[in-house]
Amino acid sequence: QVHVEESGGGLVQVGGSLRLSCAASGSRFSINTTAWYRQSPGKQRELVAGISSTGTTDYADSVKGRFSISKDNAKNTVYLQMNSLKPEDTAVYLCNLGSYYPTGSYLEVRGQGIVVTVSL
Repeated sequence: QVHVEESGGGLVQVGGSLRLSCAASGSRFSINTTAWYRQSPGKQRELVAGISSTGTTDYADSVKGRFSISKDNAKNTVYLQMNSLKPEDTAVYLCNLGSYYPTGSYLEVRGQGIVVTVSL
């Protein structure tokens, strides 16, 4: 089994920063692809940022220049650094991790979600 643990969320004031972490362990799971999504009440789930298997990063227009996604292979952990936070960034953030195995199979797992609240 693969265990996913998210951390780093919480309450922050407008203009503040938070760093979300998402770590995977078990079943020889090595992160190859990753994405952070967010879900707000009454809104569709939004893809915030991602890293492809080739290392290419991509961001939603709404967070470009403010958020940064990164991956630490040694720790099998991905991060989402969020700066200049706005009230509209308030959401539940979920990490999605993918791993390619030597057999050719691909496994995706997702975290439970972590709450980020940006207050005025």
